[in-house]
Amino acid sequence: MFGQIAAANALSDVYAMGGKPTTVLNIVGFPIKKLSPDVLAQILQGASEKVKESGAVLAGGHSIDDPEPKFGLSCTGTVHPDKIFKNVGAQPGDALVLTKPLGVGIMTTAIKKQKATDEQIANVSQTMAHLNKEAAEALEEFTPNAVTDVTGFGLIGHGYEMASGSGVTFTFDFNKVPFLPGTDELAQAGIIPGGTKENVEWLEDHVVYPESMKEHEKFSIADSITSGGLLISMPEDQARAYVEKMNSSVFGAHIVGTVSEKQEKTVYVNHS
Repeated sequence: MFGQIAAANALSDVYAMGGKPTTVLNIVGFPIKKLSPDVLAQILQGASEKVKESGAVLAGGHSIDDPEPKFGLSCTGTVHPDKIFKNVGAQPGDALVLTKPLGVGIMTTAIKKQKATDEQIANVSQTMAHLNKEAAEALEEFTPNAVTDVTGFGLIGHGYEMASGSGVTFTFDFNKVPFLPGTDELAQAGIIPGGTKENVEWLEDHVVYPESMKEHEKFSIADSITSGGLLISMPEDQARAYVEKMNSSVFGAHIVGTVSEKQEKTVYVNHS
């Protein structure tokens, strides 16, 4: 699973630009004298399965003896110059679409603290290991104005970057954002990653939260995650058609906000 998640996370950058992965290189740091080579073999096997699923070719890799296990992939892909998805260009009147649930950072922190259930562990693992391939390919017949993948800066952080770069304001509707089951309860119990707390602090001057939002809900929507879904800014009629097209996919797609002309702040969050 570690290998699968690492591969899905690395390949996501290619999908977020509308590309098709072509080749990957494994990058490994591994304590070969402390951990069994079988562990490394399983990590590489997991990654290989995801690379094959993506349609890319594993072209080799680099490895060093390292006291702490590290694994990632260097990925390349191709896309027609006229069809690149950029992470700026959102237009007023657009709808904002999200293709994977939030809560990954909170859930993985719960795993570290041994507070997550077996079902929650399975759910978050499946979420992180899921390629953005289907979401990106389904988007090809539409004309999105801006696309990015949601990772360490969270939905609010990556939303802020996209809105700021586009010269517009994003408004997210908290109640329309999908979360992994159990996220609210864990966040309420104070199980919050350090990166998530930093996101909220970093964005303090750029985001307006309603008074009705509780602190743990702010952390939930700003959660720092690994291998998240795509955040898409696209015309509203196309957004509805895209969501309908994604209905049969594992996680679907959800309209989670709107784009407007630039206002005083870059991001607003509704909580009705």
